[in-house]
Amino acid sequence: MTELAQRLEELLAEARAAGRLAELSPLLGHAWREATRPPERDGAPADVPISFGMVGDSPAMQRVFELLERVAPSDVPVLIQGETGTGKELVARALHTHSRRANGPFLAENCAAVPANLLESELFGHVKGSFTGAVADRDGHLVAASGGTLFLDEIGDMPLEMQAKLLRVLESSEVRPVGSNKLRKVDVRLVAASNRDLAAMVAERTFRQDLFYRLNVVRIVLPPLRERNGDVAHLVRYFLARVAPGTDLTPEALDALATYPWPGNVRQLENELRRSVALTSGSITPADLSPEITNEGTRT
Repeated sequence: MTELAQRLEELLAEARAAGRLAELSPLLGHAWREATRPPERDGAPADVPISFGMVGDSPAMQRVFELLERVAPSDVPVLIQGETGTGKELVARALHTHSRRANGPFLAENCAAVPANLLESELFGHVKGSFTGAVADRDGHLVAASGGTLFLDEIGDMPLEMQAKLLRVLESSEVRPVGSNKLRKVDVRLVAASNRDLAAMVAERTFRQDLFYRLNVVRIVLPPLRERNGDVAHLVRYFLARVAPGTDLTPEALDALATYPWPGNVRQLENELRRSVALTSGSITPADLSPEITNEGTRT
């Protein structure tokens, strides 16, 4: 943390103690976020709009940025929803890096990628001998992320039994490692994400209602790329500058990219540009793009 950021944090604490937090915290909080804001451009062209580490200035993304500006400084749980490839982890990282926990750890876990019998150990930790292969004590993510942020992606894939255990942690701020009878205090901001409709899952009783309400304090819904008018052109310039500086594309190729519906969203666009760069011998033309992008008959 810079000296300026540290002083601003001290001023926030003084305002809180003097009972002037409501009066001064918006101004001081904004100044603190600006002082701790990390570099975002990463070699991107100067005319590419970037906010909170994300490219775009469409009305749909402006609404996301406005919500991030208001929510990031707090410690409230946030639920991020959106289609695959829309950038849910980028939002989680933005919530962390623009908060007062920015100097603490940021840990991410994909609940769909960990077998159900190992997820409890990954999150809560375990003690030596608690199961086959537990050769030493191990802190789980909730302990390791203490003082920072834990991002749980695809939380809709978490088994119901684990959902109940996570709820207890959120309510008590205490975690019990697998095989232990001792509780450990944790101080973690939880950010969760899913590309599934958790409210519908609650109605189907495949997701706990009480956990849903605990996570859904603030919900950020990321728009699909097809609803981000004008952002494809910005993203194309951004990715080309990172993947192949100096490479450009023809207006026809850009038009094809801009009108394609992108079911895989930003991730699919990045992969498409990497593919096109590998195939082109100069400027990217429609012939360098995947057939489904230039062929109307195969669009979804």
